Amino acid sequence: MLAIRLPDDIETRLAALADQTGRTKTFYAREAILTHLEDLEDYYLAAQIVSDIRKGAEKTYSSEDVRASLGLDN
Repeated sequence: MLAIRLPDDIETRLAALADQTGRTKTFYAREAILTHLEDLEDYYLAAQIVSDIRKGAEKTYSSEDVRASLGLDN
């Protein structure tokens, strides 16, 4: 369970959207959190990979190396 306080302007917008669409404010709050959470997870995963690459923990390959390994260097 999560309880959050929203500024009046956001609460008003959320209530208007819910009334207009017949959905609940909870539905839209959940959708917004899930979307943002997925974006944040992707961001931190990418940041970790970049960090690992900079530390030498991940090997990188040039497009030429990949093409050659696949026999596409014609």
